[in-house]
Amino acid sequence: MSLMILSRLSRLGLGKPALVGRRSSNLLLLISNDFSSSLMQKQTPPCYIHGAIPCGFNLGTLSICNANELRVIDIDKKAPMDLVYNTPKVATIGASHGWVATLNEEGTLCLQDDLNPAASDIEPKRIPLPPLVTLPHCQTNVVTNVAMSTSSPEDEDCVVAVKFLGPQLSFCRPGHGDETFRIPGSGGHLIGSWDPCNPSDKPKLQSLRFQNFPPALRTRTDIRQRLDSCSKSEHLVESRTTGETFLVKWYKKTNEIKDGVAHMKTEYVQVFKLDEEGNAVCTQDVGDLVIFLSKCEPFCVPAASFPGLLPNHVYTIDTHEVGFIDLGSMFITSLGGINDAPFYISPQNIEEMESQSPSQAAETESAC
Repeated sequence: MSLMILSRLSRLGLGKPALVGRRSSNLLLLISNDFSSSLMQKQTPPCYIHGAIPCGFNLGTLSICNANELRVIDIDKKAPMDLVYNTPKVATIGASHGWVATLNEEGTLCLQDDLNPAASDIEPKRIPLPPLVTLPHCQTNVVTNVAMSTSSPEDEDCVVAVKFLGPQLSFCRPGHGDETFRIPGSGGHLIGSWDPCNPSDKPKLQSLRFQNFPPALRTRTDIRQRLDSCSKSEHLVESRTTGETFLVKWYKKTNEIKDGVAHMKTEYVQVFKLDEEGNAVCTQDVGDLVIFLSKCEPFCVPAASFPGLLPNHVYTIDTHEVGFIDLGSMFITSLGGINDAPFYISPQNIEEMESQSPSQAAETESAC
């Protein structure tokens, strides 16, 4: 990692990378005691999978990057190499609550907890979903994302939603779910709501009224033209701690092309606070919250719950970038590199881990 990049991280208030040492992997998780809004549960910080070191039998020892530390650590946790580095046999197509959704050659969709740092690698859980049913004028070969209504598909009231490229959205009810799923429509002007307990091909639609755009976006045509040339995605983020709902527009632009592959870089983000009437108010202040965007279900956490996180920031990860956006100043720090598993894993309860004997973990001498 270059000194220039480390200097830019320091400007964001992350400080200098700590010297390496050896500690228990349980301690490296930097336990939080105050994230849960109901029970005071210890949780892992948000993290992503940095890679895996092969250890035989197509398994690898995971390397993760905790978002509040921003350094790579090797943990005593094994996972299939196919999940970390996509192969023709298995493709990871999304993640939710620490569960990775995979699609194999036979077209079987499966939820796995192998990449969850808090889950056991002795008895990994793999839950296949029912066969996919293709609706008329739709396709089920390309899955864009997966979302769950609870933290585990094994919960009695869990509902799993699968979004395909195109108009189809499918639900699976392992139990008897009573959650409503909401997703933004293309362009972010509509929010669609589905009740899996009362299936219907006519979702409830809510039109959004966008307000309070920054003056620069209203008056400067060069900025608008720059954003118009970007690739844009919309993400609906709900805060469990504050009860707020945000719509985040993530603008990315091709930074370079290598071997025929476009490497995208974050150009801009817009955050809108939504209310029940459909008002979408642009804001550059989400308080103590930190929003995480990746190729999985987006989420947000209070920065105070995990010391080291930067409040009022958006953390992003994509195939060729890790980004940090200060919403107050709109200053963007972008770190290049290849991320084979660009999924931010939300905080996981680790009560069960305390009963296990601590194992050693080694930290590498590199920043994320």
